[in-house]
Amino acid sequence: MYSMAEIQVKTNALPVRPPIVVILGHVDHGKTKILDYIRQTKVAEGEAGGITQHIGAYQVEVPEEPKSASGGQVTNRTITFLDTPGHEAFSAIRSRGAQVADIAILVIAADEGVKPQTKEAIKIIKESNTPFIVALNKIDKPEANAQRIKQELAENEVFVEGYGGDISCVEISAKTGDGIDGLLELILLTADVAELGSDDAQTEAVVIESHLDNRRGLVATLLVRSGHLRVGQWLATGTEPIKVKMLEDFRGKGISEAGPSQPAVVLGWTSAPALGERVLSFTDKAKAQQAVISHPAAVKERLFAPRLKAKNLNLIIKADVASSLEAIDQVLQTIQSDEVGYQVIDCGVGLLSDGDIKKATSTQAIVIGFHLSPNSALKQMAEREQVKLFTFDIIYELVEEVKKQMSLLLTPEVTRTPLGRLKIIAIFKREGRGQIVGGKVISGKLKRGALVDVTRNGQLVVTGRLAQLQQAKADVEEVTEGLEAGLRCDFVGNITPNLFIREGDLLEVYSEEHTARSL
Repeated sequence: MYSMAEIQVKTNALPVRPPIVVILGHVDHGKTKILDYIRQTKVAEGEAGGITQHIGAYQVEVPEEPKSASGGQVTNRTITFLDTPGHEAFSAIRSRGAQVADIAILVIAADEGVKPQTKEAIKIIKESNTPFIVALNKIDKPEANAQRIKQELAENEVFVEGYGGDISCVEISAKTGDGIDGLLELILLTADVAELGSDDAQTEAVVIESHLDNRRGLVATLLVRSGHLRVGQWLATGTEPIKVKMLEDFRGKGISEAGPSQPAVVLGWTSAPALGERVLSFTDKAKAQQAVISHPAAVKERLFAPRLKAKNLNLIIKADVASSLEAIDQVLQTIQSDEVGYQVIDCGVGLLSDGDIKKATSTQAIVIGFHLSPNSALKQMAEREQVKLFTFDIIYELVEEVKKQMSLLLTPEVTRTPLGRLKIIAIFKREGRGQIVGGKVISGKLKRGALVDVTRNGQLVVTGRLAQLQQAKADVEEVTEGLEAGLRCDFVGNITPNLFIREGDLLEVYSEEHTARSL
């Protein structure tokens, strides 16, 4: 065991790494605009335009004045921002982002205040024990009321400076840029207090995004937590090690290595890694293989746990990026039914394929693609195999279709309408599963094709259908009260001699209307 003094020396001896920052808050409170403003003003001139794809993170350079009174040169310090989705469907990704991040920024619109997603973000931040700063955005609006928001925060047990606590709070405008520099300064100050260090003894990273590139195959964005990620290294991740074939920085520029807190796009995957997955690097394949075997935590997290009921819809889901799969999983879990469930037979990142259709055929599943476009040949194959194939670009449209398909499995609501009663006065003959009899309508009317319950001494004997109806030896559609009728009744289910109609039995004639139900 280390003494406290030894731990302090050990911590201080570690190389300082840039802080990793995540921005959380309610939808439309300006998270994306803040990130965009910082990216446009703090990424070096001529480089921002090179950011051509969303990789889930990027870095900015912030000039810092010398701390000593004797002066000195202005130095640039780096901050890594996690660009996590803001939509409520991505709550799990935001939660993981807070766990990966060193510092969280809680964004609240100064003209609106604490909203449901604000409370969710506060819960995520507190549960992950992440240091955070409150940023009151849209302070330029006439309706902005910073004091009211601080009071609302106190009511939600977030106590900022001047309101009973020591949590930093800064007023900003992503529109004008006011207060953004102050926010960046607070981030660096919070990072200094946290004394962020990186242990180079082991290179460790975490997966923050993955997707299929049509030209380069599967690519994933890793955020380096410690050590240095290099081309040629072996990564222990998922169920098998992979070799780093190429690295790119957040601008899409090829690099030979990525250091602590740096996001890097990695090429060389054979299967898409899971979001939030811990990745270790090794110089040779054998050590990476041993790490995969020895660390079950490195195996892909399971998405789409079955939610099975009496009846279940089978699904095959493919998406363009891993975060989409996780979002779909989260939103599907909101579907509630005591009768019908679902199970995902297969899921993955990548294009829809013949294999998906074949698997759907054998498992009676429907195939869903998200942000994917199947070619005409695949559509024709699906039609030929009678496989339902759906593609969506909006997650809630996808969920509505799943609910619709699940609803088709619900037992329809049956409305029974009594029509009439007939007293049996004559038995003629049996024909297979049917019987020809005669009787008198004692109430209501008989209708050809109507359903029949045969009762004897008040007890149900058998059910059937009026297949044929005659009155005065002529085929008719219906026979009304007081008239005699001949009819052929076809029975439902297994029929034994004691179940056939006898003289004196009553026929309860009725119709049924089946109404489809929905979730």
